[in-house]
Amino acid sequence: MRGLHSPVRQGLTLDRIQIRDPFLLHDRSEAMYYVYGSTDPNIWDGPGIGFDTYRSADLHHWEGPFPAFRPPAGFWSEGNFWAPEVHAYRGRLYMFATFTAPTGYRGTQILVADTPRGPFTPWSDGAVTPRKWQCLDGTLYVDDTGAPWIVYCHEWTQIHDGAIFAQRLSDDLRHATGTPLFLFNASDAPWSRPIPRTTGRFPSYVTDGPFLFRLGRRHLVTLWSSHGDQGYAMGVAHSASGQITGPWTQEADALWPTDGGHGMVVRLANGELAVTLHQPNNSPDERAVIRPLIEHQTTVTLADRG
Repeated sequence: MRGLHSPVRQGLTLDRIQIRDPFLLHDRSEAMYYVYGSTDPNIWDGPGIGFDTYRSADLHHWEGPFPAFRPPAGFWSEGNFWAPEVHAYRGRLYMFATFTAPTGYRGTQILVADTPRGPFTPWSDGAVTPRKWQCLDGTLYVDDTGAPWIVYCHEWTQIHDGAIFAQRLSDDLRHATGTPLFLFNASDAPWSRPIPRTTGRFPSYVTDGPFLFRLGRRHLVTLWSSHGDQGYAMGVAHSASGQITGPWTQEADALWPTDGGHGMVVRLANGELAVTLHQPNNSPDERAVIRPLIEHQTTVTLADRG
């Protein structure tokens, strides 16, 4: 089991790093990329150890792990530490991560640090998502007025047809304000399929990993994941108004249709776009995949491997 102080290794490649829900941060001050993700050896049933990060100057050779987060004494969650994202906001770095309470409810808490390696420490008072909702995969979005939002999933385990919601955050990111704003359901996407082998009266659809970004012409899209015809998959949704309020429409086909997902988009040092996701979807084999994207006026497509 990975301990609190695992030895830092040099020259790692992504195929040697077990990581799920990867998030890539480009730190321009260091000319380095940092990858974060669900890094506990057993993220489903094991104790919550924390989140590690790895860094690279070229996206090919990595150094780590560095302990980005370790829970302080008395931390409210004991396990299911999932999907950390790190966002630069007003001069500091904020980690949005999913935790599960002993009561079974899970939600996104916000943590803070001054360097990409951390250590990240609790910033919000527990989860900022609704306390009686099963929520996960919160992400930060800052609108054109500079107002911060959290966008998150209301989980299928509670509502069958997983949904994505947005909610305003206070300017200091310490708590949510206002009421949750519904964006869309998983079943709205033509490529999304019910979870295989689920029982019950209603089919269940997953929503995972929303990530919002604007293309060069200011078109607003959301990357998000569900199940498709070939397993875990990832698609693209579009805001018709260009605002977080939508309405949101779905592309007919998944951007990544086969056994991979929970992705995000990063603009690289050369100005081009890349997508980061995990593949395959089964533990403990998941690995981070980084693929270049072709940026179009209103969407993105995967670049050829060559």
